[in-house]
Amino acid sequence: MKRATLVRALLALAVIALSVYAAVTSSPRLGLDLRGGTQIVLETRDSPTTEADREATDRTLEVLRRRVDALGVAEPGIARSGDNRIIVELPGLQDPREAADVLGRTAQLTFHPVLGAAAEGEEAEEEGERVLPDASGRPLRLGPAELTGEGVEDAEAAIDQQTGGGWYVTVDLRGGGEDAWAELTGQAACSPPGDPRRRVAIVLDEEIISAPQVDPSVACERGITGGSTQITGGFSQEEAKELALLIDGGALPVPVEIIEQRTVGPTLGEEAIEASARAAVIGTALTALFIIAVYRLLGALAAVALACYGLISYAALTALGATLTLPGLAGFVLAIGMAVDANVLVFERAREEYAARGGKNLFRALTEGFRNAFSAIADSNVTTLLAAGLLFFFASGPVRGFGVTLSIGVLASMVSALLITRVLTEFAVSRDAVRRRPGLTGIAGVGRVREWINRREPDLMRRRRRWLAVSLAAVVLAGSGIVARGLDFGVEFTGGRLIEYSTATPVDPEQARSALAEAGFPRAVVQTSGEGDLSVRTEELSNDEAAEVAETIEELGGRTEKVRDELIGPSLGDELRRGALIALGVALAAQMLYLAVRFRWTFSVGAVLAMVHDVLILIGIFAWLGKPIDGVFLAALLTVIGYSVNDSVVVFDRVRELWAARRKEPFARIANSAILQTVPRTVNTGMGALFILAALALLGGDTLTDFALALLIGIVVGTWSSMFTATPLAIELEARSSAPPPRPARSRSSAAAGRFGTGDGRRPGDSGAQV
Repeated sequence: MKRATLVRALLALAVIALSVYAAVTSSPRLGLDLRGGTQIVLETRDSPTTEADREATDRTLEVLRRRVDALGVAEPGIARSGDNRIIVELPGLQDPREAADVLGRTAQLTFHPVLGAAAEGEEAEEEGERVLPDASGRPLRLGPAELTGEGVEDAEAAIDQQTGGGWYVTVDLRGGGEDAWAELTGQAACSPPGDPRRRVAIVLDEEIISAPQVDPSVACERGITGGSTQITGGFSQEEAKELALLIDGGALPVPVEIIEQRTVGPTLGEEAIEASARAAVIGTALTALFIIAVYRLLGALAAVALACYGLISYAALTALGATLTLPGLAGFVLAIGMAVDANVLVFERAREEYAARGGKNLFRALTEGFRNAFSAIADSNVTTLLAAGLLFFFASGPVRGFGVTLSIGVLASMVSALLITRVLTEFAVSRDAVRRRPGLTGIAGVGRVREWINRREPDLMRRRRRWLAVSLAAVVLAGSGIVARGLDFGVEFTGGRLIEYSTATPVDPEQARSALAEAGFPRAVVQTSGEGDLSVRTEELSNDEAAEVAETIEELGGRTEKVRDELIGPSLGDELRRGALIALGVALAAQMLYLAVRFRWTFSVGAVLAMVHDVLILIGIFAWLGKPIDGVFLAALLTVIGYSVNDSVVVFDRVRELWAARRKEPFARIANSAILQTVPRTVNTGMGALFILAALALLGGDTLTDFALALLIGIVVGTWSSMFTATPLAIELEARSSAPPPRPARSRSSAAAGRFGTGDGRRPGDSGAQV
């Protein structure tokens, strides 16, 4: 025992030392929703000659990288996602119009001889020819391209300082491009001045950007030599720089389409970090005070382990290079509740063991508490990891970051509870001063909740069908909201654009809606959000149209700042909606399979039906409240599924343990005992989680309010369903099942055999027993 304790202590010190080193030597990578900026997701499409496969996407990425570097954004990020998607992150960029125009242009640059003027509506006669309008709108008939962007070495915007002729673009050619340009201009120079055939058309993405006449000084058949030319066309400074950037960056191998675009203002990111930090500090402090009040010395040591949890999670986040997003911060804070749950499970089992041993041997009782709680802790954390993994695979953007940080937090919480808490508490209860005063530990008494249960000894499962009827009524009531009010799917699932503005003076939504309708946006949905902020949601909105919307809002509210901007393409919205449904279906199936393997099929069906009960009630309440169903809600919903299974696992783990020791008793009585014995854990864990979530709801900012509200509802409903839905269902299914009870097994503890409090062999319900 001493050797095992020493090994655990050394391992705990090593984990803490490595975490301190990682935290000091590296810093977290903040997502754009925390530091501000623009994220653009592009999807490559097949061209007539090239398939948009992985190789073409990689070549496209390199071209885009050159364009991004030329934008001059500090610390940009560009990476491939899957086979045909590219994610571009531009920190600090608040106006995405320039970036979207530059990144989305195919930039196929070609130089054509002009065969003559064309009539309106005339079409090309020969293969390779085309008819395009020039800058003034007059159609020109062009011959096949004789020079492409491959022959361009460099392009740069410049202004004519001498004549004041405005901005132009200097193009330097290379290799065969020099000869091709000389030949092309030499042919054009053979036509008389003023003849359209003396012009050379420069075409970018099927649009004539310039069609200059060859200067009269250029000789026929000789052309312009020297490998350099100028593109003129009355460009503004921005237009000239953008054109030079496109030409210099090169042509994309395949076309690209912007399917997602997110812009977050810098103030929103700073406020989100501050609000989440306040919520984390206050929520953790309240939770720590609560477990100290309940478990005294061991609770204080568990609070120290919680601080170590925060250190380990932060270090793992930075060491893995994971991106910390706003929902990710919520996952980071939420995992504190998982760490509290593990500690509560251990301490409650230790209380039972100490009472069953007649109030003797604190160290042994604590050791048995860790051993007996391990199964429930492992099962509950695995179910949460399943939900987090589904978020990572089926969600996108910031919500995926929630899945990553939640996974890290769950693993860190297990290390905190099962390793660090164990080392600290075992050391404490081994001291003579503590052994002489067992009341200081917090596990020497049964606790107020258990004392109340011992006095009442309620038979909750006697009215199990009544509980099922209440659960069914709640599902029907909540489900009617889905039918009556419908679901308000966010732009993530429907496609469209959502822009949130902060105005100098408050703007009435009806007034803004009328002004936008007059400006040409009659279908815009205008709502207030936060403290005086205004959100505008439309089905489709280009960047130029978004600028018009901003101008309209500014006319009403004075100085206007864009707080948030989300653009989701319709194809991506359909994909995310399908992914959400698949994630929910896979979550239910995975949880059912896991529970069927770990427990009995009756337990599995009961737990999964309880999960469906929780999901329908949560969605129904959000429908009645008119809350959006978006990616953040999906994260909350899958977390609720994990929490619901977590609660059911704790109850069923105790049912399995008691049933193996008390095979001859009716199953309903055993299930009732299991519920009564786990109520203290349920109450204490729920209180700890409520402190965290209440802090997030009140202090976490507008973005996390709905997330925290969903989890608060989920905890209340999940606590009910684990006791009054899943367990009654399991009893009813067992009554109809022909499967034999579990095989007898040596009890994992003296408490498992039914001795919870007196050490004399009496089971709960016997006179004088303490549960």
